[in-house]
Amino acid sequence: MQTATDKLVVLVTRGIDSELSSVAFTIANGGISAGLKVSVFLTSAAIDLVRKGGQRMTHVPPLDPLAQSIADFQSRGGTIWACPPCVKSRGYDQDDLLEGVVVVGASAMHTEIKEGAATLSF
Repeated sequence: MQTATDKLVVLVTRGIDSELSSVAFTIANGGISAGLKVSVFLTSAAIDLVRKGGQRMTHVPPLDPLAQSIADFQSRGGTIWACPPCVKSRGYDQDDLLEGVVVVGASAMHTEIKEGAATLSF
């Protein structure tokens, strides 16, 4: 039997080269609008979405520009986590990422899932 949850974790592996990154943040923002506590966990190429300036490289009309979607998500209380090895493998550190992005391992995501969070992946 399924239980109700007010949490959503969105796992994103696609980066600036894929429209799925825009779809992921559109859905994440929709989750906040629906009253969910939403966290986005970025791995692999998705790290470039939160590299300063990287998010400005993607716009998939008719969706909002990715930079706007990410800014809206953060301003509305959404949490963005970035995989530490994925950040490091690209030669980035915390200063290279948007303000508010938390570099943290998958354990943060696992904690939310153990507490009943629904999950989506892109």
